[in-house]
Amino acid sequence: MIYIAYKIAIDANGGGQNSGITTNNLIEKDYSLNISKYINDRLNELGVENFLVRTNDTNISTDDRANIIKNKYGNGNNVIVISNRLNENDGTEIIYPLRSNSKLASMIANELNSIGLNVTKYYQLRDNTDTALDEDLLIRNTPNNQTIVIKYNSDDNNFLLDNINNIGEAVVKAISNYAGVNYIPNLSDNYYVVQKGDTLYSIAVKNNTTVGKSKEINKLTSNALQIGQILILQSNNENNVNATITYTVVKGDSLWAIANKYDTTVDKIKSVNNLSSNILQIGQKLIIPSTSNFITYTVVKGDSLYSISKKYNTTVDNIKKLNNLKSNLLSINQKLIIPT
Repeated sequence: MIYIAYKIAIDANGGGQNSGITTNNLIEKDYSLNISKYINDRLNELGVENFLVRTNDTNISTDDRANIIKNKYGNGNNVIVISNRLNENDGTEIIYPLRSNSKLASMIANELNSIGLNVTKYYQLRDNTDTALDEDLLIRNTPNNQTIVIKYNSDDNNFLLDNINNIGEAVVKAISNYAGVNYIPNLSDNYYVVQKGDTLYSIAVKNNTTVGKSKEINKLTSNALQIGQILILQSNNENNVNATITYTVVKGDSLWAIANKYDTTVDKIKSVNNLSSNILQIGQKLIIPSTSNFITYTVVKGDSLYSISKKYNTTVDNIKKLNNLKSNLLSINQKLIIPT
């Protein structure tokens, strides 16, 4: 864990089967929780102490959510609270406390604007009855904390659903820069962090580029890599690529069966993964180079395997086979490999 002066509480408004607003088929309890989970995962990757106020579709009142935060981290000004919500009005807005300055709110607004989400304003909001108090109850009931309420524009639900990761990453980047964290971009931002066992060849194959291009872009004079080293990747064409797939070995698998399934060879799989034998272990992760074309599809509300298969001119069985699915059940934001 990296020590920093700040601790982060991530709040998702809504919760419960009958709670949350619904705008253009986008339900707050789904969206706010999913984007909060993304922020939580990325802060964990960066080694930043944080927690989710709620982790599932549970109805928690504003008072209870504030108490959860206070019981976990107290009332110090070293606590940042990010509350994700949908906006019933036009535009994306950010509210910050009367007790705080606008620095963090403005940094979040700038990062969100940079990815195409229009933040119309960031501001403080006073209670109509007592102007010494914040109007928002979560801000009011987390005294001294740097509580930021982000109210996302629900008019453009397609943008929100298609860009959960990008939006969450923008918030993570702003928090990191504000808190003095060594921010490492996510893979979706065209960077790669070298892991144990990586080679320039395996990284190039996994990311649809070449060793030569990787060395040129990163100004490398040799093939030597260091764990934790950050590499710039070549831009990917997500619509039509010779995909590489990360595959998890299951009971009954063999290299021959996996190679046949993904239209590649045993030798290629062994080379990319630095395997010296054909022995596999259940749960082992393999990089699979393929000569066929695939896309990565993110499941959205209302999707079914049948509708996805029709959209991409394939079959339900093909999708289930490629993704090792045992049933037809899908979850929002689930990643699927789709043959094109």
